[in-house]
Amino acid sequence: MRALAALSGGVDSSVAAAMLLEEGYEVVGVTMKLWGGPQDSGCCSVADVEDARRVAQQLGIPHHVFNFTDDFEAQVVAPYVSAHAAGRTPNPCIECNRHLKFDRLLARAAQLGFDALATGHHARISGPHLRRGADSAKDQSYVLYRLTGTQLGQLRFPVGELTKAQVRERAAALGLRTASKPDSQETCFIESSGGRERFLGSRIALHPGRVVSVDGTHMGEVGAVELVTVGQRRGLQGVGAGRRYALSVDVPSATVTVGTLDDLRTGAVALDDVSWVSGAAPAKSQPLLAQCSAHGRPVPARWSDGAAVFDAPQRRPAPGQAVVLYDGDVVVGGGTAT
Repeated sequence: MRALAALSGGVDSSVAAAMLLEEGYEVVGVTMKLWGGPQDSGCCSVADVEDARRVAQQLGIPHHVFNFTDDFEAQVVAPYVSAHAAGRTPNPCIECNRHLKFDRLLARAAQLGFDALATGHHARISGPHLRRGADSAKDQSYVLYRLTGTQLGQLRFPVGELTKAQVRERAAALGLRTASKPDSQETCFIESSGGRERFLGSRIALHPGRVVSVDGTHMGEVGAVELVTVGQRRGLQGVGAGRRYALSVDVPSATVTVGTLDDLRTGAVALDDVSWVSGAAPAKSQPLLAQCSAHGRPVPARWSDGAAVFDAPQRRPAPGQAVVLYDGDVVVGGGTAT
């Protein structure tokens, strides 16, 4: 059996490749070159590519670099910019998984005759089901919800059964250079020194805007409406006493409406661009759990008429964010909040 191991330069993918070797796979490592612009953090820097190459050398496996920069620009970066320009808050990691790792790279693996593609994601595959990773603090099933049953049959997530501490222990025992390497936390194409403002400002015009209450009363100003996220509290200048949260962002009128936490709560959120792991939507009567952010707390919900309906009112997720539905620890599917 031949497996293509996606090596990001981090400890999880390093151990995943090592575990495949232990299982008897013929393993070839590959690192995707995704971003061609400046960066000082993230998961595909020059340093990360070098770490991946050195890990492959330590494991005694071939290593290749696939250049997918054009696809990354078209499928991840450009939509990210367009979403902010429309007042939405996108999740580029989900789109990278969707279009690059588990579309372009998975197809390349099949073309090259590999039996499986392996990554270092903390998630588990049980037959046609995608489940949460064993380490709840590191679980990445949320960003993988667009996978299909067919794709799962071609994938391996070796570290999904391990805690992060166990992954690092294995890496240390093998003497891998990534054993103590910190996890990547930032968006790979945005420099930490300038953040979203500098990146977006280099691609689109950013417009100052006014902040108003739900009754239209002027409350303050924002430097750029395109940078405001629904649910945000900080950075809303001059809003006055009490906690106020962004309830909506209207880019054409350069207006941010704010209100209380109660105003932010909702009983349901409509989703578009919906996908289901099994290919079929759950029954309306099926009790589910909804997770509205990568590290959010799952809450009881149901699926009905194109919306996630919460058993009790919840903070409304920002338009553009994913809402993922679970049956216990099994990913059912999800979509994008409108």
